[in-house]
Amino acid sequence: MRTCVGCRSTHPQNQLVRLAAHEGHVVPDPARALPGRGAYVCGAACLEQAVKRRALPRAFRQKVAIPVDLVESIG
Repeated sequence: MRTCVGCRSTHPQNQLVRLAAHEGHVVPDPARALPGRGAYVCGAACLEQAVKRRALPRAFRQKVAIPVDLVESIG
């Protein structure tokens, strides 16, 4: 079980989209293969919420750059 950083609800890991901090940028990690901490979201709406609440830097425990097209990239 994982918690969505946007809506804070819990779901099985396979129902959520994993995000990873790669070289200081947030990137989608659909294969769940990138190393390091991951953050999970239900979908695009929850990702928008997480960005507004500034939850991603807290989830990754580091400063991260959030690409402008990140929400569109997870659909």
